[in-house]
Amino acid sequence: MSASHEPIERAGHAHRDPAAQRVAEAVRDTMFANDRASKGLGMTIVDIGPGTATLSMTVREDMLNGFDICHGGFVTTLADSCFAFACNSYNEMTVASGFAIDIVAPSRLGDVLTAHADEVSQAGRTGVYDITITNQRDQLIAVFRGRSYRLKGKPVATGLDDPLADHSSARA
Repeated sequence: MSASHEPIERAGHAHRDPAAQRVAEAVRDTMFANDRASKGLGMTIVDIGPGTATLSMTVREDMLNGFDICHGGFVTTLADSCFAFACNSYNEMTVASGFAIDIVAPSRLGDVLTAHADEVSQAGRTGVYDITITNQRDQLIAVFRGRSYRLKGKPVATGLDDPLADHSSARA
């Protein structure tokens, strides 16, 4: 991951709250520093923001199954990692309580897969996130819906001036 990546322009993300953005970036840095799974699969974080994340991964030879296409478990792991960065972006430790994925097209050796997560709902300790995965030709590969559970009082990144304890207005 290169923290120097500039945020990509997506609808609704051009005017992010600067304080909430700083929190999301600090969480990204803290999480990725210890994320051996995402690093081991060559994932990079393209963008992060409050309730959203974009990650990419190139399909390698060791990710191919017996049909010479990317094993669905790797596609799922990319989506799950993207989900994790998005749902933890408010600096409250959040875990998956479940997810579903539909793989709608194969990905092949050398394909660059991009997962983009958006928060759909956040109420109390639970949230719902939609993640789409596309290839370098912008073809849809998979759709993933994740359900999250927030562990109150457990920040991801420590030492932040404003941990955004009440961030509900930032998502309005």
